[in-house]
Amino acid sequence: MDDQKGNYFSIISGENGLRKVALRSADGARAEIYLHGAHVTSWNPAGSKVERLFLSRKSEYGPEDSIRGGIPVIFPQFAGQGPIMKHGFARRMEWTLVKVEEGAAGVTAHFQLNDNEFSRHIWDHAFQTELAVRIGGQELELSLAVRNPGPEAFHFTAALHTYLRVADIHETTIEGLGGKKYLDSAGGSVDRVQGDASLSFNGEVDRIYFGAPADLKVRERESAMAVATQGFPDVVVWNPWIKGGAALEDLEEQGYIRMVCVEAAVIGRPVTLEAEDMWKGSQKLIAE
Repeated sequence: MDDQKGNYFSIISGENGLRKVALRSADGARAEIYLHGAHVTSWNPAGSKVERLFLSRKSEYGPEDSIRGGIPVIFPQFAGQGPIMKHGFARRMEWTLVKVEEGAAGVTAHFQLNDNEFSRHIWDHAFQTELAVRIGGQELELSLAVRNPGPEAFHFTAALHTYLRVADIHETTIEGLGGKKYLDSAGGSVDRVQGDASLSFNGEVDRIYFGAPADLKVRERESAMAVATQGFPDVVVWNPWIKGGAALEDLEEQGYIRMVCVEAAVIGRPVTLEAEDMWKGSQKLIAE
């Protein structure tokens, strides 16, 4: 969009000169979204000065890098489960800010990414992705839409790779996953079932829960975060712990203590999108 500033947003220079959108709602909620990846890197609910997303202090901000933390958009491939680069290319590409609008539920910024020469070299399909980021009150909601404008069907997997900021992972639990089947990527990529009603952390966790509940809760000693999804059938939970965290060059020392990823995802059954069809999914965070 041509306007660089409005009543509820401005486009400013971020790390390494990359442009970002500073979004603010009338009730005081704030968020920052880099055009590089349409990547949400900061969120403060209304009336709060406490940052609710984790962002590594060692994150890279290059034109070909992915940002460590916040909410990367994973498309068209989750992790290494396919022939292209890990987690796909959407998080490494420049998105376009289409519009920012105010409504009864807050302020929403709309971003768009279309196929181009770079993406076609990696994944030879025409596509159009749209990401809507809404803030207002105690909520942050991301809605991802994928449309197939081409003549042939394609398949994809996707996720909103949400890094939540926590005070201490040792005192963090996730409620709502008891009895659910998951792929244990940290334990040999084997299928397991969670026996405990709540998931606690005492080592590396890298799990894909298939057919996960639409409502989960991340609970800490003095706060909580409700996580609600639509359209995404799976949930990924990840914390690299000590050894895994140390192996990540762009993760700050002991950063694993202050983060947990709870990711809305579609992985177990890749989406098949026929010509002119559209798929949608969303994740809402509610600070408590």
